[in-house]
This record gives sequence, structure tokens and C-alpha cells, in this order.
Amino acid sequence: MRKGYLYILECSNGTYFTGSTIDLQKAMQAHFSGKGGNHTKKYPPKALMYLETFWEINYAFRREKQIQNWSHTKKRLLIEANGEQLLSLANTHSLVHYTEPVLAEK
Repeated sequence: MRKGYLYILECSNGTYFTGSTIDLQKAMQAHFSGKGGNHTKKYPPKALMYLETFWEINYAFRREKQIQNWSHTKKRLLIEANGEQLLSLANTHSLVHYTEPVLAEK
């Protein structure tokens, strides 16, 4: 398996785009040049806000799917590395709970 990356971009409309890739440089180039996903084509990214590195891409992909279901507030708390508030928010919403990334390098 190849190393994987989970990333969060802040877009021009204030939303967050969450993605995963095996080639971070190529993914960033695609998003920032308007050749990425539909969301970043419509709302160009302003900045890379968050990054997690995994030993295998399948872990990054699973983490992407987890975070994609989170609210904007919960993603912002993750970006701000406010783990205590994030855990509190996760405990009040039963759909998705925060867990430490498996095999992640921060």
C-alpha cells in the first residue's frame, strides 16, 4: 500500500472541502488550478487548512469519509486543534464521533 493524505481546504465561499490522495502535490495543484473536484471548481480553494498523513491510503480514505459527514463547526474545531471542544461536540451528536486517526502522523 502507498502512503495517504487527508486534507481540508478552505474554499472561497467559506466552506471546507475534505479530500484524500496518495499524491498531495498533484491534488493541490489540481484543486488550486481549477481542475480538482466539482466543489473546488465552483468555489476555488483559498488555503490548505489541515493535513493528516497515513501509512496507507485506505486509512486516509476512511478518515475522509468520516470528516465529510461532520458539520462546518466540527471541521473548524479540528482545524483549530481544539480537541476538547470537538469531543464535546461529538458527544452531543450521535451520527459521527471523533476518534484519533489510525496510523496517522501529524
